[in-house]
Amino acid sequence: MSHETIYQSLYIQGRGALNRELTRHLRTGRALRKPHRKEGQRLHRLKDMVSISQRPAEVEDRAVPGHWEGDLITGEQNQSAIGTLVERKTGFVLLLHLPEDHGAVAVQRAMIAKMSQLPKILRRTLTWDQGREMANHAQIAAATDLDIYFCDPHSPWQRGSNENTNGLLRQYFPKGTDLSRWGVGYIDYVAAELNNRPRKRLGWKTPAETLDELLSDPTNPSAVAMTG
Repeated sequence: MSHETIYQSLYIQGRGALNRELTRHLRTGRALRKPHRKEGQRLHRLKDMVSISQRPAEVEDRAVPGHWEGDLITGEQNQSAIGTLVERKTGFVLLLHLPEDHGAVAVQRAMIAKMSQLPKILRRTLTWDQGREMANHAQIAAATDLDIYFCDPHSPWQRGSNENTNGLLRQYFPKGTDLSRWGVGYIDYVAAELNNRPRKRLGWKTPAETLDELLSDPTNPSAVAMTG
């Protein structure tokens, strides 16, 4: 059963509202389901983008590290944003500091700076939605050696790891607030908090522990490739 089926069974048809006793059990606490896009708003298409349908099958099964999902979380009236990146195998999180704006150039610069700090073995693919902030995806791909793929419209589940992480991040960066007021130090602190939070799917290890073990194990092909 998908998350969409669950939500459809909870939200009252015709009004999009939840009974109060159900609302408090949702992580977001919202009693209304708000559409992400206004009715009639047309989708744009990024130049030369590659569809998620062409993404290698190895990305889906999480067997190999280095495959990332990304997005922006935005603040009040979408005037501010923080970039979010999640590694699919380990759940390791990187956050992009975007204090001035979150246009294509700002995202390009922040992503190249952050991803270039990683070893090459952890830079395989990136999956993003079709937001305009990724208009310079070709330049990002060339600078980081990432193959970048784009989700289908209205398909956030194609970035499920990232969507889940963005929900966790809202505990630190609430909706409707000015995200530009947070400095890079605090943003890195939040990323470290998530990376050191035990995860059930990792056998209650943390993303940081899992990534460290993965890259330090000499019997692991990824570690061999990293040091070779």
